[in-house]
Amino acid sequence: MTAADNPSGDGRLEDVIRADVPHSARIYNFWLGGKDHYDIDRMVGEQVIQAEPGFVEQMRENRAFLGRVVEYLVRECGIRQFLDIGTGLPTADNTHEVAQRIAPDSRIVYVDNDPIVLVHARALLTSTPEGVTDYIDADMREPEKIFAAAAKTLDFDKPVAVMMLGIFNHIGDDAEARSLIGAIMDGTCPGSYLAISVNTNVVNKENMDRAAASYNEAFGNPPIHMLTPERFTGHFTGLELVEPGVVSASRWLAPGTAPSGEERPEMDLFVAVGRKP
Repeated sequence: MTAADNPSGDGRLEDVIRADVPHSARIYNFWLGGKDHYDIDRMVGEQVIQAEPGFVEQMRENRAFLGRVVEYLVRECGIRQFLDIGTGLPTADNTHEVAQRIAPDSRIVYVDNDPIVLVHARALLTSTPEGVTDYIDADMREPEKIFAAAAKTLDFDKPVAVMMLGIFNHIGDDAEARSLIGAIMDGTCPGSYLAISVNTNVVNKENMDRAAASYNEAFGNPPIHMLTPERFTGHFTGLELVEPGVVSASRWLAPGTAPSGEERPEMDLFVAVGRKP
């Protein structure tokens, strides 16, 4: 990256991107096997892996779930619009790539409030000629701002799939999380969908609690909180859960999908998809 990549255009990129301070998006990129991270990010990432060796598998399963659910929503549900909130750094098989491979006219809006993500997204999140891909610099706690900007690309009188993967572990208060989800889904029409993934501490509790403590001690900005499937289920109040409901990500298969081989073991990444009636 060069100074030309500065999203604000009024200062140095070094003022935005600090190589001496760990960063959540870059740590996640490290876990996914990407290349957009620094030594400090790898150090924090390795500490979490030492606490829970299966954490990398969880993060990669999160990306695999994104691909499965987007494909299901496009093929089986006819969804052509996606609002991806908290997108993180672009990697392989982003929401628009999966959707537009199947339906090139799909329209996708990414939302994040991270200047590092902004730099990458504007350079890499390119659309097919038939569709549209856009990026909004906004916080997930600003639904009015998000919808005002996204309405330039998405038609909210038609169903939209809202993707909120891996972000609710950063909100420790369930009431706040559910209020936020309610405000966002209120902006969509019936027939819209919501997909969420969260880390839990019910499969390997000791390891996951230790991993969270390690992350929060080394970085913790914002801190992460482990959820339970029961708490997570409450996030879908008012929505119709799509089969198989709230399950470990390793066991989420789209309705009608035939399982292949033996059932995969559970992991502390739980996912669900809800439909707005």
